[in-house]
Amino acid sequence: MSKIRSYESFYSKNRDLMLERVNEAYEVFKKTKTYEYPKWLYGNPIGKIIKLEVEDNPNFGDTAYIEMDSARTAFLSIDMQTDFCGKNGYVDVMGYDLSLTAQALDPIKNALDVVRKTDMKVIHTREGHDPDLSDAPFNKILRSKIIGQGVGIGEIPKNGLGRLLVRGQENWDIQKDVYPIAGEHVVDKAGKGAFGSSTLHMLLKNLGVTHLVISGITTDVCVHTIMREANDYGYWCILMKDGTGATDYDNHLAAIKSIKMQGGVFGNVTDSKKLIDAVKTAFANKS
Repeated sequence: MSKIRSYESFYSKNRDLMLERVNEAYEVFKKTKTYEYPKWLYGNPIGKIIKLEVEDNPNFGDTAYIEMDSARTAFLSIDMQTDFCGKNGYVDVMGYDLSLTAQALDPIKNALDVVRKTDMKVIHTREGHDPDLSDAPFNKILRSKIIGQGVGIGEIPKNGLGRLLVRGQENWDIQKDVYPIAGEHVVDKAGKGAFGSSTLHMLLKNLGVTHLVISGITTDVCVHTIMREANDYGYWCILMKDGTGATDYDNHLAAIKSIKMQGGVFGNVTDSKKLIDAVKTAFANKS
């Protein structure tokens, strides 16, 4: 019979302190259905406290709220590039319905119009590869060529704007309706995720970000991957569901549902109206 290891006693103090904080937050949640902003962890707010409604939490059909310090919150717009939601881009060449990814444009634009008037950070990402494709795996390029019926990453499709998913090409850049403005951040990444293939994590830490409102495309691939990565690093993640889209609508719905499982296994879900209303309410308060 194997013996269960007994760890050194010095582990217990920090464990007990953490569980004490968790229990305090749990009691608050039971009374208010709110994930209260943890001052003990982040310090006093340096911006406005935004109280955002999230859906199906902790169980489907329930409503809860999450508090965010506006100055420590980033609005993340993921890969809103022509290659993923525009004519003759990568997704179009693969033969998918562009309206399913382009549906994210208007909700993101509407949210940006409000967020840009606050001290919330705005970060955009772009997926793409170096011109020599040295950061693009062989199997990724091969699969793209097969689904593109002979035209894949690094090549120019018929009537194309440039080489697919290659940095510096017109099709690789962000759509004009949600294009970055002065003072916003752009992170270029080589993969579906961003924490291992870009400087996103370093940027978030340097900006002091604790909470992420996540939008972009595609829901089930890049958006979901980045949300999962961020969740593992302790960021509070909230998906703005109408500001996302996927090449398959069922996958879009499944990706959203999976976030809500287990009381929010990857974070929480809201929509652009709830976000806009919450931000306006917070900044209408003069205190």
